[in-house]
Amino acid sequence: MNADVIVIGTGVVGCLIAEELLDAGHSVLMLEAGPRVERWQIVENYRNLPPTSRLHFNAPYPPKPWAPHLMSATPEQAAEYLQLEGPNARAYQQGYVRYAGGATWHWAGICWRLTPDDMKLKSLYNVGRDWAFDYATLEPYYVKAEYALGVCGPSEPELQWPPIRSKPYPMGRLPFGPGEQRFTDAAATVGLVNLPSAQARNSGVAYGDRPACCGNNNCIPVCPIGAKYDAATSLTRIESKGGRILPNAVAYKIETGEKNKIQAVHYYDSEKNTHRVTGSIYVVACNGIETPKLLLMSTDTRNPNGVANSSDQVGRNMMDQPKLVVELELAEPAWTGVGPVQGSSIMETSQGDFRSEHCGALFRFNNMARSRIGATAALAQGLVGKALDKEIRRQAACTAEIAIEHELMPAAHNRLTLSSKKDWLGLPKPNIYYDVGDYVRKGSQVFSIPTAKRLAGALGATKVDISTQYTNSDHIMGGCIMGNDPANSVVDIDCRAHDHENLFLPGGAAMTTGGCGNSTLTMAALALKASDAIHLQLGKA
Repeated sequence: MNADVIVIGTGVVGCLIAEELLDAGHSVLMLEAGPRVERWQIVENYRNLPPTSRLHFNAPYPPKPWAPHLMSATPEQAAEYLQLEGPNARAYQQGYVRYAGGATWHWAGICWRLTPDDMKLKSLYNVGRDWAFDYATLEPYYVKAEYALGVCGPSEPELQWPPIRSKPYPMGRLPFGPGEQRFTDAAATVGLVNLPSAQARNSGVAYGDRPACCGNNNCIPVCPIGAKYDAATSLTRIESKGGRILPNAVAYKIETGEKNKIQAVHYYDSEKNTHRVTGSIYVVACNGIETPKLLLMSTDTRNPNGVANSSDQVGRNMMDQPKLVVELELAEPAWTGVGPVQGSSIMETSQGDFRSEHCGALFRFNNMARSRIGATAALAQGLVGKALDKEIRRQAACTAEIAIEHELMPAAHNRLTLSSKKDWLGLPKPNIYYDVGDYVRKGSQVFSIPTAKRLAGALGATKVDISTQYTNSDHIMGGCIMGNDPANSVVDIDCRAHDHENLFLPGGAAMTTGGCGNSTLTMAALALKASDAIHLQLGKA
């Protein structure tokens, strides 16, 4: 099979690029490692789960043998695919799914932008790296991404993050539920502003092919009506424009040829049969773990350390936003669960001159309904009858959670390599060493935990329990870091591999730094920037 552009991966990045290039008149073939399923199947999977399994948002997405991903219901399950090591191994237990549509099936839909300062950390604070371009270069692509994904957000500049934008959001913001409003009021008493999140969710109106949000509170693990953007909503539209999508197609080797150009991709189907597809341009958009894994597996005489890896940077600089969780018991009900599971955050705490010494952090009051959490906790106490009912009601109403997500610097030692352990197809599993570093640890000690305690006090908490172990935020970044210098980076400013003129590696893997907020909108903006470069390159050809 052949197409102008071969896209590996059908998540948000792959789908945006495919649709852009189809609109520009190019042919596109997409490979997806996992299955293609209908929304009702995910909803049905979720409904049939036992209550304790519903706490694990990946549970409705059982992996296929040929396309494994992490499952977290038990420690044994969690250790099956991702091989993690290092001081903070648990904090890289990333919950992506290998299904057509990718991890956007179960994301919260939050669309924060980076700030201008987030992209100049080396210049301003002598930490991390500077991006190879500035915020002004990325801003038009942020706007384009917001309109492509259908993002709602505030019209008031004082409530926007950052308040530097060239066009309004496509839709107005969603209102706060009572829990988030209470958190907003409490934050104000300690001098902090809780901002409404920009969200890829239809606020009160239909947008694109999606209906208006009706306030279901299970955006994670799946929006039952498709009001939240997920890449699966793009698949039929891509096909209607002539794009071809091959599910259950596991890319395992990128083949190079003359002048080190990419000339084919090899994949396994679900019966372990091998196939080869060819094109003019190749896009690897499998997320920040599967993309470097595929590059490292693709060795040949021209590229003995893997495709795109002459700098030895493929698989390095793995990032996320290390998270701490603050569990609260409150004297008065918070009434979480009205509206989307996430709708706001305190962002100003991510910025400041302190970044030369330690990290900043985002603070988010999670709006997830607490009934299943309360029921699990009450059952664990051995309660029955009226006592059980009373405790479930108390736990559901009078407990709450604040998430703290910290900024992590790119570091070469946070590295993905190929494990000696093999998956069902005989392909190596990813092995990741992860250490959040002293920059994050100091930020937690001197800044984020004290701030969280102030917020808990302002909320009237009667009990505060702050986790001592960092966990994952599921914002996978790094692995194919962007830069101007081919000696210390993998891709250029258009996410084109330095080593191969017809290979693009857009999305989270290319991000230079990640800030404190969800990385998806930046990944989408990079995808659209790369698609412009691909269109231009195909035109020249």
